[in-house]
Amino acid sequence: MYDPTHLRTFLSVAQTLSFTQAARRLGLRQSTVSQHVRRLEGATGRQLFTRDTHSVELTEDGEAMLGFARRILDVHEQATQFFTGTRPRGRLRFGASEDFVLTRLPEILKRFRQDHPEVDLELTVELSGILHERLAAGRLDLVLAKRRPKDPRGELVWHDELVWIGAPGLRPDPGRPVPLIVYPPPGITRDLALRALEREGRQWRIVCTSGSLNGLLAAARAGLGVMVHSRGLIPPGLVRMPERAGLPEPGEVDFVLVHGRRRPSAQGAADALAAAILAGGDRLHRGGG
Repeated sequence: MYDPTHLRTFLSVAQTLSFTQAARRLGLRQSTVSQHVRRLEGATGRQLFTRDTHSVELTEDGEAMLGFARRILDVHEQATQFFTGTRPRGRLRFGASEDFVLTRLPEILKRFRQDHPEVDLELTVELSGILHERLAAGRLDLVLAKRRPKDPRGELVWHDELVWIGAPGLRPDPGRPVPLIVYPPPGITRDLALRALEREGRQWRIVCTSGSLNGLLAAARAGLGVMVHSRGLIPPGLVRMPERAGLPEPGEVDFVLVHGRRRPSAQGAADALAAAILAGGDRLHRGGG
């Protein structure tokens, strides 16, 4: 009843909330993406997205279809592997940025391990900048991380707005330097936060530096200062700073999958994990705090 190709297109649109971005990810024309969605909506008899010239949002039926689409594609993939005998195996060195510590990435990895028991998965959690360096040095096979502005590398998982967050009730004094909670270099959000403040001529002071997301969150929840974070990943206990706080817009960010040097022993496993993350990518930000 539901064409797997249409379901994959639906998931890509749901994850990026953009027909244009989904078309780029899938290597299709935007008109083809729209056609796939229309055919899936025709098959279900329900509207899955509300869309206008500025935004794309899932309807309640679209939210329900997310779970069904993932399960249908999971079974389709399992059947394909069973009858073709192409089960990936070997050692896979996977790096994920600190941003995903509090999301449902562990669920995706657990399911991957269950579906691919022959793969020896090694997980590295680090800053995005460090992961990209290790990937370039051949020390990782696949990375899920933020990418720097104007960097064309990587397959888009989703695009998000960056926002300032802090403890509820925190109001930075506009007459004093902005108290910053940041990752150490080469943190990508650190660079974007500092650039945004410098563009506006705002003074700042660093009140906490930590390579651990949990360390940054502890400082933020204690009310020590503010930090730049993905809007779709705001953790529990923290809120977006209101516009009256007068903080400059820090910009936007892409979360991407990047393959390293293609080791024959890891290529099949890397492709399988990349497909699993792309299929379940909406869980990362929708399932986050």
